[in-house]
Amino acid sequence: MYVHRSLPAVLSAAALAIVLAACGSGGTGAPAGGGGGAAAPTSGAAIPTAQKDAALAALVPQAIAADGKLAFGTDASYAPNEFTDKDGTTIIGMDVDLGRAIGQKLGLESTFENAAFDGIIPGIAAKKYEIAVSSFTVNDERTQTVTMISYFSAGTSLAVKKGNPDKISADDLCGKNVGVQKGTVQVDDIAARSKKCTDAGKPAINSTELQAQTDVTLALASGRVVAMLADSPVAAYAVKTTNGQLELVGQPYDTAPYGFVIGKGQPDYAKAVQGAITALIADGTYKKILDKWGVADGAVTTSDIKG
Repeated sequence: MYVHRSLPAVLSAAALAIVLAACGSGGTGAPAGGGGGAAAPTSGAAIPTAQKDAALAALVPQAIAADGKLAFGTDASYAPNEFTDKDGTTIIGMDVDLGRAIGQKLGLESTFENAAFDGIIPGIAAKKYEIAVSSFTVNDERTQTVTMISYFSAGTSLAVKKGNPDKISADDLCGKNVGVQKGTVQVDDIAARSKKCTDAGKPAINSTELQAQTDVTLALASGRVVAMLADSPVAAYAVKTTNGQLELVGQPYDTAPYGFVIGKGQPDYAKAVQGAITALIADGTYKKILDKWGVADGAVTTSDIKG
């Protein structure tokens, strides 16, 4: 996705849990660690510590390596990629485990700061974060201002209420109320689809853009929208953790890579991150992380640098 927002991420998770429980599900929808829904991984699932690679560590700029930490920006509302554990504060997920393992390869301790999605890339430019991971789709618009290092492949999926009572399909959303998260590729997707609707004399898509994916999932579960578009692993996880309230329709489309984000003009740093990803793929750590979160379908075999 490109991804990723109305309530702060932690509050959204709590609100989602309360409302879905009131609907009789007992599940959380996203990001509260899968409580009450399908069994979901937690931060307690151990991933072996990745061994430091001295050659890769030497490529990290001294300004970053000096304090021994690698400071990530992330939007922790996009389960299972990045979200908060049941305690509401600990950030976990596939992207987080990968970010931690990359830090280990580079001899650094990874730290994660929860942030609004649309503020993360500007935060990279302002040097608020040393690196970012938040299900960012690699695209030309982003790589004009930052460098991206690919690590995963995801498409867009359509989710609806169980049984698809409104007979929704991705090819005919005209006149429908559809939820998406602000700042995501799905926003652009809906805009393009809506134009096709109006060009054909059909009603436009009524797009509801919300600040957090948790809010989008809640909007669908509560009937505020009749469908949502989200990245394929995120939509699948939402279905699994809402106790049968939602289902996917059709297959993922517009598959594209996710990328870690760093500031431009740091070629050695980019090579260090790329090299760490490559090493994690080679030693099996990458596969273990994806298997832990049930997202192995998005595995890649190589990592590329763009921008």
